Amino acid sequence: MAETLGYDILLVDDDGEIRRLVSKLLREDGHRVTSVGSAVEMREAIARCTPDLVLLDVMLPGTDGLTLCRELRASSSLPIIMLTAKGDDVDRIVGLEMGADDYLAKPFHPRELLARIRAVLRRARPSEGGGAKTGREIRFAGWCLDTARRELTDPRGVVIDLSTGEYDLLLTFLETPHRVLSRELLLDATRNRDAEPFDRAIDVQVSRLRRKLETAGEVIKTVRGAGYLFVPDVERT
Repeated sequence: MAETLGYDILLVDDDGEIRRLVSKLLREDGHRVTSVGSAVEMREAIARCTPDLVLLDVMLPGTDGLTLCRELRASSSLPIIMLTAKGDDVDRIVGLEMGADDYLAKPFHPRELLARIRAVLRRARPSEGGGAKTGREIRFAGWCLDTARRELTDPRGVVIDLSTGEYDLLLTFLETPHRVLSRELLLDATRNRDAEPFDRAIDVQVSRLRRKLETAGEVIKTVRGAGYLFVPDVERT
């Protein structure tokens, strides 16, 4: 049975038939959908009402989806799933570098699209219902990650914007410091899917996270042939 979440989803694709079919699928799953076919229409839709998630096609006329992804990420942490043609590795990698939280190659199975949307939205929103982790802060090298607010602050108290993928990656490292984590484990933790052979996606995510933590020094160490290791000591409060 479909899980009714009631999220607002913005679908950006210049193919009218795809917009019709995907909009129908999402509405049947309990979501509210706005579908547009261009960069101009996307900007207008977001100006009217910020969605919970954007499904963004790479191949758009005029301003392409990769440019729009970078534009969105520069001003917000809005969850973004890129729709790419034929599973093009270059588009996938560039999309992640631009800040996308996930990608899906056309043609895709409807169930996979719904699963990816649910996974990204779960990661993007704090857990409800209280519990032991509510209000927990995790500190390292003068930095602080507030897991209730999903907010990272540097030693000066400046909030550092993280995408959902970057947040999940950092949290995974903080939960297991001083331990080598394989790419497959990190992929599973941050994207909730089976890793593909030679998938560079996690390397892109690590690179982006390193840039945001660069003032902390060497935080994430590459262990050749094995994966990555989080270097600083971690304190939970």
